[in-house]
Amino acid sequence: MVSIEEALRIAEAAGLDLVEVAANSKPPVCRVVNYGKFTYERTKKEREARKAQKKIEIKEIRLRPKTTEHHRGFKTKAARGWLLEGKKVRVRIRFRGRERDYPEIALQDLKEIAAELQDVSFIEQAPAFEGRTLLMVLAPNEGAAKAAQVEKPEAEDTNQAQPAEELEEAAE
Repeated sequence: MVSIEEALRIAEAAGLDLVEVAANSKPPVCRVVNYGKFTYERTKKEREARKAQKKIEIKEIRLRPKTTEHHRGFKTKAARGWLLEGKKVRVRIRFRGRERDYPEIALQDLKEIAAELQDVSFIEQAPAFEGRTLLMVLAPNEGAAKAAQVEKPEAEDTNQAQPAEELEEAAE
């Protein structure tokens, strides 16, 4: 432990700067360094940390309770591709007018979509109402995404999709 005046004298004698490294510690920690080099290295570390972050993108498919089987089929096919790429998929069913009175139709659609995609995903967020929409979020299975990258069909799934009975309970 050195007084501030003495630390400033040491830094000036060395031709460097006195930089406070940890202000919240007791006592505050300071270093004698070249300030320009110090800030450069700090920004470089922050940039590397940002590169290392895994940003999970959420894609969305939007449907209606009256959506046809064919339309739902190609939307599910697109969702399968996104899940294999490692992206999450939000399935949104939007209600208009009196469609809100029959949520079981939309729940059945969500159950079918979850069943079709259970080999590559699991239900992260069970179906829930948000205003005039019913939402469900599917997350990719780690095993399925890795298998798609390596192109090996015999991948082990670590996460299992929720059964249809649990889906109904969660929605109620």
